[in-house]
Amino acid sequence: MRSDEVKVGVDRTAHRALLKAVGLVEDDFDKPFIGIANAYNNIVPGHLSLDRLTRAVREGICAAGGVPFEFGVIGICDGIAMGHDGMRFALPSREIIADSIESMVEAHCFDGLVVVGSCDKIIPGMLMAILRLNIPAIAVTGGPMPAEKIGGKNVTIKTAFEAAGMFKAGKIDENRLRLYEDYCAAYCGSCQGLYTANTMQILTETMGLSAPYCSTSPCGSSRKLRIAKDSGKRVVELVKYDIKPEDIVTENSFENAITMDMIIGGSTNTVLHLPAIAEEAGIKLNLDKFDEISRKTPHLVSIDPASNYTISELDESGGVPMIVKKALDYFHNETTVIGLRLYEIAKKAFERGESIIRDVTNPLGKEGGIAILYGNLAEKGCVIKAAAVSEDMQRFEGNAKVFNSEKESIDAILGGKIEEGDVVVIRYMGPRGAPGMPEMLLPTASIAGLGYKRVALITDGRFSGATRGPCIGHISPEAAEGGIIALVINGDKIAIDIPARKINVLVDEDEIAARREKLVIQRKELKGYLARYSKMVSSADEGAVLR
Repeated sequence: MRSDEVKVGVDRTAHRALLKAVGLVEDDFDKPFIGIANAYNNIVPGHLSLDRLTRAVREGICAAGGVPFEFGVIGICDGIAMGHDGMRFALPSREIIADSIESMVEAHCFDGLVVVGSCDKIIPGMLMAILRLNIPAIAVTGGPMPAEKIGGKNVTIKTAFEAAGMFKAGKIDENRLRLYEDYCAAYCGSCQGLYTANTMQILTETMGLSAPYCSTSPCGSSRKLRIAKDSGKRVVELVKYDIKPEDIVTENSFENAITMDMIIGGSTNTVLHLPAIAEEAGIKLNLDKFDEISRKTPHLVSIDPASNYTISELDESGGVPMIVKKALDYFHNETTVIGLRLYEIAKKAFERGESIIRDVTNPLGKEGGIAILYGNLAEKGCVIKAAAVSEDMQRFEGNAKVFNSEKESIDAILGGKIEEGDVVVIRYMGPRGAPGMPEMLLPTASIAGLGYKRVALITDGRFSGATRGPCIGHISPEAAEGGIIALVINGDKIAIDIPARKINVLVDEDEIAARREKLVIQRKELKGYLARYSKMVSSADEGAVLR
């Protein structure tokens, strides 16, 4: 066992003394040492129950004959960080999480690993660590937050973000505003819709790195506790039989994850996270792979922000196994961390309520929920959640309104300076330019809340999975690298054609060349982690990984 390095032999007397200081007894030294990376904290709603899940994991490890060692992992709440400089740290925290788990596991020679986490950057960082370390491992994801209802409809955190614009537009009064504030996030768990947190939990299960139904079982449920305990038991078996993540996760597993993403119309942030996770396994995922799979994969599930359904309804519909069962021909029959193949799990899938999963013969759309666009404005590509765009905005041409920061754009939107037919351009928001590629839910939510019908938004930053409408992110190259988005001026015509996968600024090449000669790229004075990050991070089309 790897852990023999710290517990066997005369030379390890001091090591054993230190381990006895934390409660080990003599016969524990013959057992596998299992690390538990626990992202519990009391600021992220999705993490509030992770202490309970971790206790269940510990019980499972002990029951199976292992020794659990728990350590902490940071977690940033994207919702609380949204709309101010704090959001610049959210995506970069993914690398800190991966590095810190690697450091703890390698320093203490754990034989196996369980990661217990939830939410946007935490799960991707944990999966990056699992594949980088390649020791027996399993993921336990925290699960979704149930939704409350107002006026007979589910309300989610998206509703709360849009409420500010609704209030500004005079559509709701102060009492209704407070009602949304009090009921749009009423429980623990990852925010209710198909935002990045729940998308990544679903893709983790699809790739075979977590147990069946783990991704959709609600936060705080007894079912989630049982899954956690069984996962603790399972990791000890993985160590016994030396089954490692790279024995489970293949290129086909990542194709399965992308397929699932397209079927459900998941968050555009997966286009950043899946390539970063794949890279740790030596697998290259480029943007063309996402679009290739999107073109041939039907859209079968519509969940908030694209509809009023939440992950709770998906769970009642049979979750990931039922989606695979209904779309079996679109998935590779890969193995999973519990030892069963994907088709075997799907065969046993069951529904507990009215299904929101369409049959492949009656899809919501013939193509997947995410599209990759190219053009002179995005020579290396950009991303849009096409499933959340109305039919009449699939093709759109509008006038550019250009902003060099998110704050400038919000002030203009809420100040009534945006008109129907505009394309809001927010630049210097990319991995290097911001730095940290912040999500921008406030501008998109404000546009939706104010009731605009024909306003698009493009950025070299990114969007929350709660975003809906014609919002295009990940413009690459970004403005800070001299991408054409840095050359756009107010009044330029911008043409967006989602079915044709095109995005262009309608300015001739001579004018673009003349503007480039005068371009002065904006630079920020930076210190600390973001200063290092901005120098090392790759482009968004490469997953914004550190080089």
